Amino acid sequence: MVFYSRYYIHEMLLVFFTVVALVGGWRYWRSRKIGWALLAGAAVGLMHATKETFIITIAAAALALVVNQIWNRLLDASGSPLKAKSINWKHVAAGFGVWLIVAFVLFSSFFKHPGGLLDSIKTYEPWLHRAGGESPHIHSWHFYLHRLLFFHSANGPVWSEALILVLAIIGTCAGFARKGLTDANASFVRFLALYTAALTAAYSLIAYKTPWCLLSFWHGMIVLAGVGAGVLIHVSRLQWAKAAMNCFLLIGAAQLAGQGWRASTEYSADRRNPYVYAQTSADILKLIDKVEALSQASPHGKQILIKVMARESEYWPLPWYLRSFKQVGWWGELPVDPFAPLMIVSSKFQAGLDQKKTHLMTGYFELRPGEFFELYVELDLWRKYLQKNPPATEN
Repeated sequence: MVFYSRYYIHEMLLVFFTVVALVGGWRYWRSRKIGWALLAGAAVGLMHATKETFIITIAAAALALVVNQIWNRLLDASGSPLKAKSINWKHVAAGFGVWLIVAFVLFSSFFKHPGGLLDSIKTYEPWLHRAGGESPHIHSWHFYLHRLLFFHSANGPVWSEALILVLAIIGTCAGFARKGLTDANASFVRFLALYTAALTAAYSLIAYKTPWCLLSFWHGMIVLAGVGAGVLIHVSRLQWAKAAMNCFLLIGAAQLAGQGWRASTEYSADRRNPYVYAQTSADILKLIDKVEALSQASPHGKQILIKVMARESEYWPLPWYLRSFKQVGWWGELPVDPFAPLMIVSSKFQAGLDQKKTHLMTGYFELRPGEFFELYVELDLWRKYLQKNPPATEN
């Protein structure tokens, strides 16, 4: 969670809105107050607008709700304290309406593109092809669990979040057995367990996998792990046993915290980190520093014209790093007129834009593994840059 919070990636927002939707839905289930239904609807609308995979979460939650209610009615009727009030379907309709309003506002770019909401449905046609195997990101069913539970590369540290799974299993067993939960609601714990199991199965079975997608089901494991930790403390009746259990959980939390720190610092772009995938190289910062220094040598400053030439899937996250520049053009291939004071060009194009002697190729930078970019600079600008930044001389 810490590592991917530093990413330009959808999943952290998707998980946050999912948690808000779960909170709103549970609070409505307990209170039957319309405000919670509206909050849940707004959160689902934000999930919808964040990423198309939200539909997997909705399906898992719906399946878990149905199975859990069958369990409550047939196997654990005594354990469902939620019969006092029936569902107000007007509240449900209001929540659904808020979902559609939020989704429409965002997909239409605040009413500028009315067909945006329909486009959000059409997206599933190419998405289904990708999920079904037409992609370079095809991995085995245990791809996520391998990274989460035990991962070790040569000359690298051992990575594991297995403690979360173990505690989640304990929490799940307590929910179904209705033992050790103290004031936790067994029905809701069972719902979370079923929801998390359904999500884990869905993401494991889908052939298309990128490691940040695991956040969508791992958040459920983390909540269940909290339940499991509470169960272990509660069942430790003797004082020394309770103290020992607290120490065990603190040590486990410290291991996870240390791993999060290590993943986000020393191994933040290292492929020995299980969560690194198509990782932006630290070398890209050298490119940005050079572009910044060149712009300072130009009379145009941040208004300098920059042309970036690379396929769209290859140049991210350059738009983020170049966001302070006012004139940046993007091309998916070499344009008829590629020349500009600064040109950042994918090495795959073999552009050779310095052959006319009007520009100089001044650097070769790695954006991510296997993706390299060339920096071309207009000769006059390069001279001004050297005057302002003379190369160091050896005494």
